Amino acid sequence: MCHSRLTQSSSTKSAALSVPVLLANLLIRRTACQHDAMVPMRISEAQSLWEPAGVYCNTASYGLPPRPAWEALQSALADWHGGRTSWEHWGESTEGAREVFARLVGVEVHRVAVGSTVSELVGSVVTALPDGARVVVPEIEFTSTLFPLLVQGRLDVRTVPLAQLVDAIADGVEAVAFSAVQMSTGEVADLDSILAAADSVRAITLCDATQAVGWMPLDAQRFDAVVCGAYKWLMSPRGSAFLAVSDRLLEHAVPHSAGWYAGEDVHASYFGPPLRLASDARRLDLSPAWFSWVGTFPALEVIEQISVAAIHEHNLALANRFRAGVGLDPGDSAIVCADIPGATERLKRAGIIAAVRGGLLRTSWHLYNSESDVDEVLNVVTQ
Repeated sequence: MCHSRLTQSSSTKSAALSVPVLLANLLIRRTACQHDAMVPMRISEAQSLWEPAGVYCNTASYGLPPRPAWEALQSALADWHGGRTSWEHWGESTEGAREVFARLVGVEVHRVAVGSTVSELVGSVVTALPDGARVVVPEIEFTSTLFPLLVQGRLDVRTVPLAQLVDAIADGVEAVAFSAVQMSTGEVADLDSILAAADSVRAITLCDATQAVGWMPLDAQRFDAVVCGAYKWLMSPRGSAFLAVSDRLLEHAVPHSAGWYAGEDVHASYFGPPLRLASDARRLDLSPAWFSWVGTFPALEVIEQISVAAIHEHNLALANRFRAGVGLDPGDSAIVCADIPGATERLKRAGIIAAVRGGLLRTSWHLYNSESDVDEVLNVVTQ
């Protein structure tokens, strides 16, 4: 199945496009053609696709949907409410999203499984680890990655300070699980050093990229498993998640939650034996929550047309503008945590949405944010 790209005509060269014209150029065309190059969209053009009620700098908690995703979801909900359609085309959105995600992280589509949450996908791949395997994890790791490991009493799971992770891997482990970007601090992992250490001891690498994919370029081919919840930087409804998995991990993973959608032919897997699972990563698929995927597919298409590289540059520029305003050195993350007494209360009174993690103000900057958003937040927090 081939899902075509978002298209942009030459009339969209102006940043002053009306929303109806922009949306007309963002229609998703599903055809049987091969994937071809698409005309990139500038962020200044794309920003018309969002209508935040105020300054929103909390994408690390959840992302805001672009208009094509929102409208696709509303249309599906209306059809459901009125009983106007069957369900099969909602499932096509899952497959379209799978294809786009594979391209965003640089893997073949047959390596991508889909589910609803990170924890359930991690729970599937950790079944590939042998009994007694030593797994090292940062002590501040988000529990959607950590708990599926800890619940496996047969594994030797050890947590270490993030700064000691590389040394702990090199000391000898069977696997390492970590986040590409830490949600509590915004710290970007030293991926090259982690991968080099893992390679030296032939350790399995499991990377939670939920706080990375969508703004930070990431090559999933370098890891044994990359998991990603789509409701943050991929700006999708909660309830869609991805897993890119290596052959050596897939070979030993037990699809313990397999159902009809894990079948080689999903529509011939409704009833009865024998077990007939897909031969590729789809054997780890979980039955899709239709409406989440209806919104996920167009959201990912918007990201793909803008390009992760452009979003990365945009987000870091905003994050570093904020860092400079609060006296921090430049960084490499779209998430900024800062100790600013009283800032949370002042932002709340101003109607600005941010977060607090570990007692620090956490702001996270994405493609619907602008320099004026940063300046407005700085004006409030530095009063």
